Amino acid sequence: MIYGYIRVSTKEQNEDRQLIAMKEYKVPFKNIYMDKQSGKDFKREQYLRLIKKLKEDDLLIIKSIDRLGRNYEEIIEQWRYITKEKRADIMVIDMPILDTRRGKDLMGTFLSDIVLQVLSFVAENERDNIKQRQAEGIAAALAKGVKFGRPESPTPNNFYDVHKRWRNKELSLKAAARECDLPASTFFDKSKRYETAVRQK
Repeated sequence: MIYGYIRVSTKEQNEDRQLIAMKEYKVPFKNIYMDKQSGKDFKREQYLRLIKKLKEDDLLIIKSIDRLGRNYEEIIEQWRYITKEKRADIMVIDMPILDTRRGKDLMGTFLSDIVLQVLSFVAENERDNIKQRQAEGIAAALAKGVKFGRPESPTPNNFYDVHKRWRNKELSLKAAARECDLPASTFFDKSKRYETAVRQK
């Protein structure tokens, strides 16, 4: 049997390029398994279903090694599991040397292993670079004053009067929040920010 595996990192990413490649290699549509999640590990529902299906002499086709995953050690481990324990074959479309049906002699296996290890390292290194770029982008945005998360709820018109009565112990936190039509935690957070702003003036 021929199987195909497709992975995109997010639900927004498009899998069409990988699907077209699978069709070109005559992978039956019912044998194509697809996950829409990160390649940081192999805890992926469709991938695990596929692995259970694989039998000796089956062929697994993937578009590129980073579609299999982005964790260097785990890619090597999964490759070994599929080819040595399941005794199935793997073909990487974008890297013809990574086709376990060819060169099963000692030299062919040796070359494939070297290429696999290099590409797996590159895939993981790229994942680390993406995380680094994301962290740098967030830091730059924060430095420019960009705020992440939900926008802050507007401050009620009676907030300052209610805050004063709360601080004078005329109202409990719960009662003060209720008068402002806010959750108690939101009223408390707004109060802390207001008091900090007043102290800094």
